[in-house]
Amino acid sequence: MTQLRAAITGVHGYVPDYILTNKELETIVDTTDEWITSRTGIKQRHILKGEGQGTSVMGIEAVKGLLAKTNTRPEEIDLLICATTTPDMTFPATANIISDAIGAKNAFSYDIQAACSGFIYALSTGSQFIETGKYKKVVIVGADKMSSIIDYTDRTTCIIFGDGAGAVMLEPTQEDLGIKDFILHSDGAGAQYLHMKAGGSRKPATHETIDAREHYVYQEGSAVFKFAVTNMAEVAAQIMERNHLTGNDIAWLVPHQANLRIINATGQRMGIDDSKVMINIHKYGNTTSGTIPLCLWDYESQLKKGDNIVLAAFGGGFTWGSVYIKWAYDPK
Repeated sequence: MTQLRAAITGVHGYVPDYILTNKELETIVDTTDEWITSRTGIKQRHILKGEGQGTSVMGIEAVKGLLAKTNTRPEEIDLLICATTTPDMTFPATANIISDAIGAKNAFSYDIQAACSGFIYALSTGSQFIETGKYKKVVIVGADKMSSIIDYTDRTTCIIFGDGAGAVMLEPTQEDLGIKDFILHSDGAGAQYLHMKAGGSRKPATHETIDAREHYVYQEGSAVFKFAVTNMAEVAAQIMERNHLTGNDIAWLVPHQANLRIINATGQRMGIDDSKVMINIHKYGNTTSGTIPLCLWDYESQLKKGDNIVLAAFGGGFTWGSVYIKWAYDPK
């Protein structure tokens, strides 16, 4: 019996109109365009403005675009998974809100939270529903409004993050295409280096936590950088070795867009040329769950059926992993 695989059959992205440049950040905190660019590779980031505008706003737009591109009716969607660290509310799930807004009446939906690795966790999870033959159309969304949890008086974090969303359609294929392998890891011992101190059940919001500015991203940059460089590069190399791939076999590396130096280290560890590495961090910054689908969206016109693609990510938790995909369609 031919094995069913989950293939990406479409991708779409969305970023807000407002662009926060490095030059504007110079007027907000003690930093410079040169300092930010040399250390991160970021030149600007998109920010979602407006009252009552949550992560779902961007996810809805990304999915609407995806449905239009793939000629899919909302009623045909079986499952929608949203990877996000910044849900609209603690509950209901942002995936529920997106599904309702787009009219996915027959889908069940839920959120996955794995910080910057969220999209590849969700993609790997969604693929299993396809491979079992249970479902035929699964939508995976990666979306975050990081500006909602960033302290714009903290120059170590506010320069990094932006807002954005991307979505992909998963459908079954019997060809030798689609998601062929994935490796996922986590280590809760890394929580001390990258977290939000208050707002959860351990430390609910109070006047004291708000005054202490504990509802923003806290990061020990040097520790996170060291772990990310090592683990993201190693897991990408590991999935290549497990599937008997060399750098010459890889058409594209799609790395999480956290820092240009981490991206470069991952490509070097895999032995692939810089020209094969998807990079858009200069345009969007780190959109957390949104970075990998936004890369696929930006580069979609350059992808060809049969291309070997490796996705790699690292995030708070710590979480990290990689996915090996054989691309399923030619440019549309």
